[in-house]
Amino acid sequence: MRLSNCHNFHDFRRLAKRRLPGPIFNYIDGAAEDEVTYRRNTAAFENCDLLPNVLRGVDAVDLSVTVMGQKLAMPVYCSPTALQRLFHHEGERAVAAAAGRFGTMFGVSSLGTISLEEARRISQSPQVYQFYFHRDRGLNREMMARAKQAGVEVMMLTVDSITGGNRERDKRTGFAIPFRLNLAGIAQFAVKPGWALNYFMHEKFRLPQLDSHVDMGSGTMSISRYFTEMLDPAMNWDDVAEMVRHWGGHFCLKGIMTVEDARRAADIGCTGIVLSNHGGRQLDGSRSGFDQLAEIVDAVGDRIDVMMDGGVQRGTHVLKALSLGAKAVGLGRYYLFPLAAAGQAGVERALEQMRTEIERDMRLMGCASVAQLTRENLRFRA
Repeated sequence: MRLSNCHNFHDFRRLAKRRLPGPIFNYIDGAAEDEVTYRRNTAAFENCDLLPNVLRGVDAVDLSVTVMGQKLAMPVYCSPTALQRLFHHEGERAVAAAAGRFGTMFGVSSLGTISLEEARRISQSPQVYQFYFHRDRGLNREMMARAKQAGVEVMMLTVDSITGGNRERDKRTGFAIPFRLNLAGIAQFAVKPGWALNYFMHEKFRLPQLDSHVDMGSGTMSISRYFTEMLDPAMNWDDVAEMVRHWGGHFCLKGIMTVEDARRAADIGCTGIVLSNHGGRQLDGSRSGFDQLAEIVDAVGDRIDVMMDGGVQRGTHVLKALSLGAKAVGLGRYYLFPLAAAGQAGVERALEQMRTEIERDMRLMGCASVAQLTRENLRFRA
């Protein structure tokens, strides 16, 4: 199977599975416990039908949106995700460059494998810094100061990860950073020598945002220990309100799922929220962001920019979210599998396909701009 034969999410996933060792593929593909929420994220879109209008004279289609003060050429963005260097040696460099080419927002994670500064040099597209709340308040302030200096436009605090989810696929293989594979995991690496050649022929794995604070390289701290030992489970609204004031710019909370929390985010001065269950990787059995979208937009959509992510695999999924009032839609696995399969070329092919699908589907809906998508275009199944 070649990149040129990849025409949708499932094709990219299959190609990534052929290339990646099992433990790494399952780290991307897996979710928490029984993975109910992971499956529900995509299934939620299937309970909603599109109602197209015809004879609307749709000549040109404008896909642009403005979210948290950032003008995007298309209504999807590349959500910040961790450890991209493991999937392909180009890692975040590929994603930043692809986002720049398509004029959309991208993010670098606290667990990103290139620095905020390098990402800014690669792409002038709007840049998000996704970070976690640490017990060390000085470290939190230092991270924000660094992001400001690097030219990051939006701070995105993940609020659904005060402890790591129960990801049983990783337990079965022994996947951790640094690697502590069991025999089953080691065997799966042995049958994918191409990945090993790619990984070891390029620069050493690093976590530049944390290098000076966490020793990942010598085996003293795994990612799971980072979550359990360095992050602060006692984080509360007062802590976040202080960070919002300290940042003094666009500030987004990722992982909001209730109307009450959306209102609090608006009250403390956040300019955006992402309805997200972390791709089903945290609390299994939780609701999908799409299913919560309408009631949260109705409650706070006039005060704060509402986005959502989780399970997005098609342009029609994006149109349904935009019709309910989302300002933009986040992509995660949608670009990670193409990254793993083919680096920057894979990410660009995936974004090109998404842009083409959205434009085609908007023409079929009779809409010349995102603003013309409304709830009148939707019907939900009982």
